[in-house]
Amino acid sequence: MRCPFCRGDDTQVMDTRESDEGDSIRRRRRCASCDKRFTTYERAELTLPAIVKKNGSRVEYSHDKLISSIRLALRKRPVSADAVDEAVAKIEEKLLSLGEKEIPSERVGELVMRELKRLDKVAYIRFASVYRSFADIQSFESALKELK
Repeated sequence: MRCPFCRGDDTQVMDTRESDEGDSIRRRRRCASCDKRFTTYERAELTLPAIVKKNGSRVEYSHDKLISSIRLALRKRPVSADAVDEAVAKIEEKLLSLGEKEIPSERVGELVMRELKRLDKVAYIRFASVYRSFADIQSFESALKELK
């Protein structure tokens, strides 16, 4: 592991601990060159499926895009960042558990809507109005009735 301060290659592990959830390892390191300390985290790298868009094109899954979409729907709503992180983790866990190399974007959208419905009804309607492309007031009303 390279030192982030002096870029030296000679670092040693001072302490190793497993996270409470057991899904990562925290290592406290010390650089032999500059004597500074820093922390690294080790996690299993899991490959999420590629996303197949409506037009047939394929894009890599983007954690940042998922978070930004959810945050946009939740803008100015009383939902904590921890709740958003938990929702994203649930969505990613579901995507991994499917065990597929590719997944339609519609499936991801449905997973997002399910989590938003649980988190905040207004955010759910915001997301659904864009995702389902409400064309008229009847579409909007049917989404509202679905919530009741």
